[in-house]
Amino acid sequence: MAKRALKVCCGISAVVILVLLATLLTLFLTILKPKQPKITPIQTTLDGFNLTLFPALRLNVTLGIGLAIDNRNYGSFKYDSSAANITYRGELVAVAAISADTIPARARHNVTTEVTIMADRLIPDPGFWWENSEGVLNFTTYTKLHGKSTLFKVFKVSTSTSSDCNVSVNLHTQSTQSVCIYKLKH
Repeated sequence: MAKRALKVCCGISAVVILVLLATLLTLFLTILKPKQPKITPIQTTLDGFNLTLFPALRLNVTLGIGLAIDNRNYGSFKYDSSAANITYRGELVAVAAISADTIPARARHNVTTEVTIMADRLIPDPGFWWENSEGVLNFTTYTKLHGKSTLFKVFKVSTSTSSDCNVSVNLHTQSTQSVCIYKLKH
């Protein structure tokens, strides 16, 4: 009788453990699976634009960049120091530093920085003079964040997210418009 009770107890324990493991596996593959932190430009402002033709050609363009990083995970996302690269017609014209930080689970984090455009790379481009006369400058920004998603302070997954945005700066109204594409890698 004791052997039969032991077999029943072991069988029930095995079934409970299998059901528990299947439930945990389903949770980790669906709800708790690391999701892409979404990088959204919340504000890109034209903080300064000064073009002087005489006595010497000088250009100073300063952009204020605000990004919102939405952590849609059930765990925190800790990212390393990074940079946002700004290009004009394929030429790198500015780099904006992004400091390392941690975003709590299911939270939104705002990052702001200011960047000065390298004018010596804009002026030689013939497209710059045409766009400047039209009053709109078109830039492309690329931001990549490398970090780790942590769940319950136990499970850590290396994650990187990137954002590729087309930014149009209207010189007359000093406003900007952005369209972005996001990517995630585990």
